[in-house]
Amino acid sequence: MTADTSSTFQPLRLGFIGLGIMGAPMAGHLVAAGHTVFVHTRGRVPPTIADSRATLCTTARGVAERADIVFTMVPDTPDVEAVLFGPHGVAAGLGIGKTVVDMSSISPIATKDFAQRIAALGCNYLDAPVSGGEVGAKNATLSIMVGGTEAAFERVRPLFALMGKNITHVGGVGDGQTAKVANQIIVALNIEAVAEALVFAAKAGADPARVRTALMGGFASSRILEVHGQRMIDRTFNPGFRIELHQKDLNLALSTARSLGVALPNTATAQELFNVCAAHGGKAWDHSAMVRALETMSNVEVGPPAA
Repeated sequence: MTADTSSTFQPLRLGFIGLGIMGAPMAGHLVAAGHTVFVHTRGRVPPTIADSRATLCTTARGVAERADIVFTMVPDTPDVEAVLFGPHGVAAGLGIGKTVVDMSSISPIATKDFAQRIAALGCNYLDAPVSGGEVGAKNATLSIMVGGTEAAFERVRPLFALMGKNITHVGGVGDGQTAKVANQIIVALNIEAVAEALVFAAKAGADPARVRTALMGGFASSRILEVHGQRMIDRTFNPGFRIELHQKDLNLALSTARSLGVALPNTATAQELFNVCAAHGGKAWDHSAMVRALETMSNVEVGPPAA
């Protein structure tokens, strides 16, 4: 992606906190578009950012003091709270009229509390979790689910467009996180369904690869069957999206459902299958490796049939 050199382009002062597998390429797109970007991360600064025009700040507060719009992309709810409200956090560096955009996947309930605390400082807050994984982050094809006011969304929309393709203003604060939790429920249950089908085929003596090919032409076809079904057959469980991160998202689903009085029985089952994988040392496996839990229970392995 190259910088916009047209006469209408106005570079913005942006902040980006969290330069992990997802955050680094997302921040990189903002830099490549010609914006002034201030960054902070807890770990090592990736070479792609260190060698770019981004300015490294030693604290989250330093980012917020310099930027008008601050993005955060960190692993979990406590991490977001620490980045925003901890010592030398974002809140300490905000000025009236600035905007905070949390792109992490965290609790919808906690998100509403964080937004109220940021609003009390005279600032705007958007929750904008993403789907699409590392590939989507690198290719700027993420799906972005946004909660917050229409005005704040429209202000940030051109920046979202630098990082993703499917950008939806879902509703008020917290609704973006709710959409992301719903997304993770659907993904987990689809992985479980594909895994069960391929384990069944393998145990019945059919070639799982040919069964998958047959299913791809029918109503059972899905992106999960296409991508993760192939991973299960090829035994390529390097992440991708780690099981421990999907466990975190399903914990959010189940705990929020509990507070709302909603039953999610199949989500609970999918979480237990992830727990089996983690108990066998697989928390860092790709989430398609859920199939290994079912393979263990059925004493069969999905993959090419023996010669």
